[in-house]
Amino acid sequence: MPTNSLPRLIPRPEGAFAAAPRPVRIARIVQENYRIRSYLLAETMPHAYPGQFVMAWLPGIGEKPFSMAGNAPIKLTLAAVGKFSEAVHTLDEGETLWIRGPFGRGFSIEGERPLLVGGGYGAAPIAWLAETLWRRGKQPVVVLGGRTADDIFGTEPFDRMGIPVVVTTEDGSQGEAGRVTAPVERLLATEVADSLCAVGPHGMLKALEAAALAHRIPAQLSWEAFMGCAIGLCGMCEHEDGSLLCVEGPVLDVATRNEMR
Repeated sequence: MPTNSLPRLIPRPEGAFAAAPRPVRIARIVQENYRIRSYLLAETMPHAYPGQFVMAWLPGIGEKPFSMAGNAPIKLTLAAVGKFSEAVHTLDEGETLWIRGPFGRGFSIEGERPLLVGGGYGAAPIAWLAETLWRRGKQPVVVLGGRTADDIFGTEPFDRMGIPVVVTTEDGSQGEAGRVTAPVERLLATEVADSLCAVGPHGMLKALEAAALAHRIPAQLSWEAFMGCAIGLCGMCEHEDGSLLCVEGPVLDVATRNEMR
């Protein structure tokens, strides 16, 4: 694989976690903020790359998809927002989580100065992407957004790498007041960035899609969806453009989406 690119489509998982869910010990838990925790698992998934996801399973609870926030070790960052994630939040270090994967189409490298945008717990996969780009000689700029200062987390990895970070909060309690769209528009207008990658809620991604089209800049957006099978069979993750996000996404190119309309 060329050193300046990442794969975009892996039809099926590779490696030790490719088949049925496999039990993995939780090596460390990091409390990121009042509702978000990161789980570092005692395994690696060296062939996985930023933007891909795994399916996590708990006996008697079910299975849910989660974006990867790292692969060495495997890192998952979860907000307690539903039955499954709340159950995971009851686990302690040394206990077991079952996973399979990695699945889906992640991010590729576009340009030399990528603008990376994370909304809410999207900060975690964005940090892994930023590190991957930084190690390959790129010059990323990061924008992180949340409702309040209590929702912002994960700025430390960017500080260690010397990556510029703009923080926004809707109530103005940290960084710029407002949403991520204002600094993104400013950075695109001044040509600080030559590509865009984002992870976050659908409303944010819709706004960033419009900004990327207006500025004619390559953009890759990671869309969330309920996923039942993760291999393109059940159709539960069909996106508004007809894409099956578990195999054709979750990262979609803005240009590709608009060509399909």
